[in-house]
Amino acid sequence: MTGVNREPVTIGQTRVAGADTVLYALGLGSCVAIVLYDSAQRLGGMAHALLPQPSNGTPPVTPGRYVSTAVDTLVRAMEEAGASRRSLRARLAGGASMFDAAVAGDVRQLGMRNVLAARAALARAGIPVDREDVGGGHGRSVYLHVDEGRVVISALARDDVVL
Repeated sequence: MTGVNREPVTIGQTRVAGADTVLYALGLGSCVAIVLYDSAQRLGGMAHALLPQPSNGTPPVTPGRYVSTAVDTLVRAMEEAGASRRSLRARLAGGASMFDAAVAGDVRQLGMRNVLAARAALARAGIPVDREDVGGGHGRSVYLHVDEGRVVISALARDDVVL
């Protein structure tokens, strides 16, 4: 693909881009990628959230780090770029339980807690989740091809999943 910008979305980041861009998040384990897309405007956005919410209740310095603030931050950025909230659709990826045998308690469930927090935050924002590839015990890398709204999820030892 010539003329396509490739922009990484690292832990704690939210990013919005137009049709000439592929947004990507590499190596998601328990993290969750929240992808938003407005097909009418051909705008896409992605958040790479690490935790469901801040633990001490204070406002986070990096809103994209937490699902609870990443969704609102991403929606606001999408609207500022010209997207209509009514047109937004979401896709989720990640939320794996990577180290079941090595850890216990809440840490082991962190991936699914991230997924549940993302679903809840998106529901509060009135944005439906169209598709998801979440959970399991494997890491993922996520690529949003903004030109067509296609989300490709790659993981070791399995075929790519297209959402």
